[in-house]
Amino acid sequence: MPRYVILEHDHPTLHWDFMLEVSGLLKTWRLPAPPPEHPQTATLLGDHRIAYLEYEGPVSGERGGVKRWDAGTYDVLESSLSVWSVKMHGSRWQGHALLELDHDAAWRAVFG
Repeated sequence: MPRYVILEHDHPTLHWDFMLEVSGLLKTWRLPAPPPEHPQTATLLGDHRIAYLEYEGPVSGERGGVKRWDAGTYDVLESSLSVWSVKMHGSRWQGHALLELDHDAAWRAVFG
């Protein structure tokens, strides 16, 4: 079963990185608040190294530090270029996460 992690990241401002393990990398969105704040705008970032599933501490390039907010496994309910729907099984958060691209090409995250 694939894994996920939500990292609290303090740079450049406090936000949360929601990362899904996909094909040996972490598909990553930046969230302005941790779940279950919803709906909220999400920013798709570049893929991250799989090492972030287990990492806490300083980020290279003087980009602050990260701390694990939650981690666990997930089941894919739907995935496409514009929608990710997953069932999360975490130590802190258990439930549904929906990330979808709206008509303005902005990502929206809903946790429930």
